[in-house]
Amino acid sequence: MPPDARTATLRDAVGLGVAVGLYGVAFGAAAAGAGLDTWQAVATSALMFTGASQFAMIGVLGAGGGAFSALGSALLLGTRNTVYGVRLAPMLAPQGWLRRAGAAHWVIDETTAMAVAAPDRELGRLAFWVTGATIYLGWNVTTLVGSLGAAALGETAQAALDAVVPAAFLALLWPRLQRSAREPGVQRRVALGGAVVALALTPFVPAGVQVVLAVVAVALAGRPRTAASPQEGAA
Repeated sequence: MPPDARTATLRDAVGLGVAVGLYGVAFGAAAAGAGLDTWQAVATSALMFTGASQFAMIGVLGAGGGAFSALGSALLLGTRNTVYGVRLAPMLAPQGWLRRAGAAHWVIDETTAMAVAAPDRELGRLAFWVTGATIYLGWNVTTLVGSLGAAALGETAQAALDAVVPAAFLALLWPRLQRSAREPGVQRRVALGGAVVALALTPFVPAGVQVVLAVVAVALAGRPRTAASPQEGAA
């Protein structure tokens, strides 16, 4: 492995990890605003460790939704990590249950992107583990900082935290709609459609249910379509 390639991989992995890890402050603050204790916010980051799902769960809880709706929205958003895991398993090939568990826990958007973008398998493994370790450490530390900082605020200041969840969620989501999709315009329209579904259902369903249904609608809209047969095409 060329030294410069290894150095570049480490630099990119740590840089991305630090940048993404800082979002944990927003999650910690949002969790405190939604009524979670500091230990609950930290435990969520440590055990769940997937930003979009965490913000979705906190958003539902903060809106008064039940545990079922909150966990349902988080699980639906987290299903993509299963697909990532299937893609990464041959590359990482972790040995032993501890490494397998660690690899599975760190399969997120950023670690997958860094591993897949690496020029070879060895650099892909390095990128995955360094990115995962950097984000995990930063995310959990900043979650603690955000939660403690929000808990120290008065009730009036905590009311401003209502804007943290949608703002941070959008900050995490928008780069994916801009860069990761093959057809970013289509992805943005699908995301907008999901928002319309959620807003339309809000007056009619319990808090949090609209988020789950919107995610299901987006998943159905974004499912792969099979090519039409010649007979179907002529119809």
